[in-house]
Amino acid sequence: MSSDARIDLSRAVDRRMASAREWDSLVEQIRALDGFADFLRPPRLEALLPAAAHGPIAVVNLSHLRCDALVVDTGGVRVVELPGLTIETVVDRTLEYLVVLRNVDLAAHEVQATWQRYQDGDHAPAAIREYTGAKLAYQRAVDERDRTLDATLAWLWDEIAGPVLTAVGLVDPPVPGQPWPRLWWCPTGPLTLLPLHAAGHHDGTGRAVLDRVVSSYTPTLRALLEARRQLDPAPDDERMLIVAVPDAPDAVPLTDVVRERDLLTSVFADRHTLLEGGAANADAVLTEMSRHRWAHFCCHGGQDLTDPSRGGLLLRDRTLGIAEISARRHHGEFAFLSACMTATGGVVLPDEAITLAAALHYTGYRRVIGTLWSVYDDTAADVAATVYADLTATGRFEPERSADALHRAIRELRDVHRLPPSAWTPFTHTGP
Repeated sequence: MSSDARIDLSRAVDRRMASAREWDSLVEQIRALDGFADFLRPPRLEALLPAAAHGPIAVVNLSHLRCDALVVDTGGVRVVELPGLTIETVVDRTLEYLVVLRNVDLAAHEVQATWQRYQDGDHAPAAIREYTGAKLAYQRAVDERDRTLDATLAWLWDEIAGPVLTAVGLVDPPVPGQPWPRLWWCPTGPLTLLPLHAAGHHDGTGRAVLDRVVSSYTPTLRALLEARRQLDPAPDDERMLIVAVPDAPDAVPLTDVVRERDLLTSVFADRHTLLEGGAANADAVLTEMSRHRWAHFCCHGGQDLTDPSRGGLLLRDRTLGIAEISARRHHGEFAFLSACMTATGGVVLPDEAITLAAALHYTGYRRVIGTLWSVYDDTAADVAATVYADLTATGRFEPERSADALHRAIRELRDVHRLPPSAWTPFTHTGP
């Protein structure tokens, strides 16, 4: 090596060492700031335990070696072995579940397309046969979905939810008149796509999560801790942003959006901002989200399971994507996503929890109600009506009770209206 090369190498080493010292110094300065003691450090267990102050958190861990649930409470962490669970089975079940859901969506679009051709004047016998065939195919897809969902919910109970609830002592429904206990699910891997909150044998035997506990989700323990922080008082932003889009371009019209809009403008008569028609465009929605503590979106939602960051809300001008929403910080207390597939992540990196519900939660909305897959807009409107009636029963809006309100609304659909799991399973609650 020449002398010049040695000099250049020596200088490069000196620069690297100087940069390393500067990095260490900056990190130490940051860690000296209030609230940043763990900057770039793995979170300390004792710092995460307060996340379970209002109920246990079940982190369901998947591995090729073994699968367990880590139950976190304020006293520490317990391991609940799940010997019957394998990551291969979870993947197979998840794919089967996603396929039948997708088949229903495709069949519904075909029914809409064949009906539209008939409405446009094609009354030929072939067109009528196409429409009739599409309806039959749709019914077959619905039947297959319902069979698969029943089996999936029973399997989730037998292998995961049942053992977890037994381990935390939730072996019976609560005594009538007593507050319902809370539990947070923190699934990993493909389980992020499955409805743990609805696991069970829904046959009246009480072997179901809905019959024993109020469920919420959290993407991480740290996210739940952050969501428990009290918002600074700001009475001027205690308004409901209502985004109503019944007729997004190239989408099936949503007939019950008007019912949701009228409900919300009545409940929040002097405390709302309504964006509909041409005003419900992406730029306006982003602007108003920063000015409102509460938000309700009644519109189509979309999700690309292979690239979840491309999912979002279908507005009048374009899709307001997850990436755009995630790029901002919000001072939000509550968001209700009365739209399809707002809590569905991706199949490539499911642990990333890239969903619209998670994006709103991460960027500042403490509590988010979303959906795992396509829902009928009349059912979404019914759930919204029940939830808001509950949250305003005292004369003031109380989003801190949103998990309990959604739980009661779902149980009403199951027990009173006798609707199948496909109608009420999609609705989820994220946050405290």
